[in-house]
Amino acid sequence: MKFFSANLDSLRKLYRDQIQHLYSVETQITEALPKMIQKASDPELKQALETHLQETKGHVTRLEQIMHEATGKVDSKRSKGMAALIAEGEDVITDATDDSVRDAGIIAAAQKVEHYEMAAYGTVRNFAEILGHADQANLLQQTLQEEKHADAVLTNIADTANTRADKAA
Repeated sequence: MKFFSANLDSLRKLYRDQIQHLYSVETQITEALPKMIQKASDPELKQALETHLQETKGHVTRLEQIMHEATGKVDSKRSKGMAALIAEGEDVITDATDDSVRDAGIIAAAQKVEHYEMAAYGTVRNFAEILGHADQANLLQQTLQEEKHADAVLTNIADTANTRADKAA
């Protein structure tokens, strides 16, 4: 199984490659979140997803800044992992017949995405630090903190949303 692109013979190239994948991650999420917002029934969940959509647009802008600084251009490499997580989330949205169960599924899908992003941002932030890109590392850390916050907000919402879903059975 091929995990990374060919010709990654330096940490610098791996870093750029991973930033391009993160750019794909964030643009895919920007497209997926409005569908989740539309299908969510819990007002608190809707608001959290709307807030995170705005943050995600900022993440895209930060990654564009980092790529422009690193290579002079903005380029993307499709993240197959994120595409799979989003497809799985779309299945939950489609398959759930009860609103409260759908909300619980949306939270579960969103948290999988957040955890994927937290792992990816932590890794590339570390790469940036090693490569001496302190400004880029700071931007990546800022995004990582926002991803952690979004996950915490979803966990808080899940406490009540999952109880409602349980009563739907």
